[in-house]
Amino acid sequence: MKIDSVDVYHLAFPLTRPLRLRAVEARQMETVFVCLRSGEVEGWGESSPGAAPWFSGEFAAGAFAAIRDWFAPLLAGTVVDSGEHLQQRLAPLRGNSFAKGALDIAWWDLQARRRAQPLWKTLGGTRKSIEIGPVFDQMESPDEFIEQIRQAVDAGYARVKLMFRPGWDVRMVDAVRKELPVFPFHVDVEGELTLGHLDMFCRLDDFDLAMVEQPLPPDDLVGHAMVQDTVRTPICLDEGIASVQQAEMALELKSCRYINLKPDRVGGFTPALAIHDAAAAAAVGCWVGALPQTGLGTRAGLALAAKSNCTYPADWLPLDDYLEADLVEPLAPARDEKDGVMRVALWSEPGLGVAPDPARLEPFTVARATV
Repeated sequence: MKIDSVDVYHLAFPLTRPLRLRAVEARQMETVFVCLRSGEVEGWGESSPGAAPWFSGEFAAGAFAAIRDWFAPLLAGTVVDSGEHLQQRLAPLRGNSFAKGALDIAWWDLQARRRAQPLWKTLGGTRKSIEIGPVFDQMESPDEFIEQIRQAVDAGYARVKLMFRPGWDVRMVDAVRKELPVFPFHVDVEGELTLGHLDMFCRLDDFDLAMVEQPLPPDDLVGHAMVQDTVRTPICLDEGIASVQQAEMALELKSCRYINLKPDRVGGFTPALAIHDAAAAAAVGCWVGALPQTGLGTRAGLALAAKSNCTYPADWLPLDDYLEADLVEPLAPARDEKDGVMRVALWSEPGLGVAPDPARLEPFTVARATV
């Protein structure tokens, strides 16, 4: 298909409450939207690296500039027949996975809309609804923390994720496990520990966790292999998997037993699908995480979570908890009448099932460009 034009938006949304992102608190959410047009059809993608380089070396303003000045000119006015073809066109420019991811996601949405089928089907998804689990961070009151988790369990969520912070670590895990002796949960370390904390990782074996997510810095695949060889608890790589090549190396080293897939972080659906398939061949499970994003990015993640090797419930960040207004119709989880598990039903409309109204983008637009 011919890409007639590329629109790119740098957006900033006020938050109803601060979001804790590693060592800082964010009071607004910055993200990037891309719209690809081919004839009368358009496809949308969102990439959410954040306002600063917290999750990777990228940030929203930089991703916007990279798309506007470098990546979009490689696509506008050209024919792109597949996700692999798009990635080949972008390959001369190194890095910038979030910037490439926005374009790749938009291409797949465009392709699905041209086929008049939901995006999750175009990606080869095999399930019509996705099990989900919320994320809980440190709170002032341990009692409030336990109560919030208890409410999530009672509501039917399939699992919970707990952020692992200094002073909010093994004792926190011990308290939750005592309250919930068999319920599945895992901890996310965000790469803040080192091999010097190996004793702590061994202690976590006592709590029957579903996994420990990103215990060491992202670039330490060998260190993760050493930890995984030492402990029984599965290790999950998140920030440590930013490309197909890193995934292949991690699988070869046996650095993990799970991979957290975020399509925008790895460069879009095309590399995410390759990582999914490589992990499946190595008997390593995948699941889909979430960064702070709008409903557009949430739908993209859930479309990927419909793949067969996404064997662990996806992250669920309720947008109405922190976003004053979303730009697309939000998806609502519901408890299954048969088994009582909270799931999000996928849509039947083409592509992502929704598209933002450009007029509604205007109040939140920091910068916009058309190529």
